Amino acid sequence: MALTIDLSDQVALVTGGGRGVGRGITDRLRAAGATVAVAGRSVPDGLPGGVTFHAADVRDADAAAPLVASVLERHGRLDLLVNNAGGSPSVAAADASPRFSTRIIELNLLSALHLAHAARAALAEAGGSIVNVASLSGLRPSPGTAAYGAAKAGLVNLTQTLAMEWAPAMRVNAVSAGMVRTELFDEYYGGPEGAAAAEATVPMGRAATPAEVGDAVVFLASPLASYVTGANLAVHGGGEAIALHRVLGH
Repeated sequence: MALTIDLSDQVALVTGGGRGVGRGITDRLRAAGATVAVAGRSVPDGLPGGVTFHAADVRDADAAAPLVASVLERHGRLDLLVNNAGGSPSVAAADASPRFSTRIIELNLLSALHLAHAARAALAEAGGSIVNVASLSGLRPSPGTAAYGAAKAGLVNLTQTLAMEWAPAMRVNAVSAGMVRTELFDEYYGGPEGAAAAEATVPMGRAATPAEVGDAVVFLASPLASYVTGANLAVHGGGEAIALHRVLGH
């Protein structure tokens, strides 16, 4: 019998699930049969059937419990929390204000902690799991996005800690994404030429698609990963070429 992933009995909450990487995660969870609730500050365009929207600013710690309650009221259960909301504009560390850095850390690290705490009881009851969307920026220096890189590094540690503290009631894993070709990819790298140059540094020769990150989330949420917890699954096409290696001809 062929292996399949069927999440038709699961309800998932995906923060920032209406666009970019989050939309890829939402679409792949729906393709696996899951019911999906997405959270964000504004209603995204064109949500597919079977997806509900729940307004919340996940940077606000006080929004976590009402958000989880809203999903439970609408769907009756919660099996999967995907802490995907995140990101940062490029700002040199010397130029970043304390308020800017605080907001970036709230979005990329503290929101995941607060939502995990708010969802813990429901996830434990369902025997569910958490997937935190981290970044390659948290695994190596992150010039231009220091607070973001530090927050994503912290998110990996948070994943490992919660996995240990909350087992066996639930599993907690992370996906560390590298470059992902979202709708803003070319703009971020200064246009098509800059984007192509950035993609050329990836051993696989291209950036990931949002759906490929979504597939990693689907796997970690599925019974195929029933003994996987505290893991950090790198979805980065082999990483990024290091300048020193190019000098050495590697």
